Amino acid sequence: MAKQYASDKNLAARWGVTRQTVWRWHREQAEFPRAVTLSPGCTRWKLSEIEAWELAKAAA
Repeated sequence: MAKQYASDKNLAARWGVTRQTVWRWHREQAEFPRAVTLSPGCTRWKLSEIEAWELAKAAA
């Protein structure tokens, strides 16, 4: 199965927050999934890691 990625814009829409909030969580929360740079100017998050993080947050 091919890996799926989400942009900061996708994540912001998914959670109803701003893109800046997504980046702030990335900067300030160690447990937040790490972004990967696919090419210059193209940074994304692995969707599988985002979903695992969401499950962990829901279980807590």
